[in-house]
Amino acid sequence: MPTAVVDGIPTRYEVTGAGPPLLMFSPGGFDSTLESWRTVGIYRRLGLLEHLSASYTCITFDRRESGRSGGRVERVSWADYVAQGRGLLDHLGIERAHLMGGCVGCSTVAAFGVAHPDRVLSMVLFSPAGGVKYRLKQHSRFVQHLTFAEAHGLQAVVDLVQGTDKGFTADPRIGPWNSVIRTDPDFAQAYAQLDAGRYGVLVSGMARVMFDRDTVPGAEPEDLLRLDVPALIVPGQDESHAPSAARYLQECLPAAQYWDVPVAEQTAETAPARILQFLAGR
Repeated sequence: MPTAVVDGIPTRYEVTGAGPPLLMFSPGGFDSTLESWRTVGIYRRLGLLEHLSASYTCITFDRRESGRSGGRVERVSWADYVAQGRGLLDHLGIERAHLMGGCVGCSTVAAFGVAHPDRVLSMVLFSPAGGVKYRLKQHSRFVQHLTFAEAHGLQAVVDLVQGTDKGFTADPRIGPWNSVIRTDPDFAQAYAQLDAGRYGVLVSGMARVMFDRDTVPGAEPEDLLRLDVPALIVPGQDESHAPSAARYLQECLPAAQYWDVPVAEQTAETAPARILQFLAGR
């Protein structure tokens, strides 16, 4: 698959279908890869990519620090994920696109809309990640990683990563840079030699800034309230995708449509059809 270098970081991406561009921010938390649209949770049974690519040019990619994309040890923020998506559009010569996020991808879509409304035709926010239990789980993962790193050192983190194919969600001890450690020997060597104290401050700050609220992170509510980009919101219904998170976005986005359908009724027949109906009206 092709790779674009965005802000010095390689981004693995795939373009499928034909029609207006649809940039898709993957589900999967810190393991958000382009394959996630076919393999993760509800997306495995919905076949969204197959349906949408019949009418749209679907652009999927590995989020930085995920899959085969690269990364950099820094206090990663939602703005960095926005920059990756914007840079990919620039690489492909696309000025304006529809955006779609699944799960955690919704946070980046919302932040992208706030930062670059002139480049967004519409937003599809499918099962947005958020809620108090979601925040607690994210903070717990970072704590588990730092506890392991402080007790055993960063070389031990590298050794642990290289002995497993699990991601940060499945084994928090390996940390959010695990995929880059696994795929880039030079990165792994430099990572193991980082100053442990500075690393701890960086990771603690990353968790605090990224997951700072009990609803959908990524964009400030006052900014969302001023955003006139049309949006379709599809609710989730579990501890990481609280219905309250979807309702929050409905409350904040003036031009939002809310598809009030329980997850059990979001099927391969109903969900793609609803998204296509929304996109066709933009």
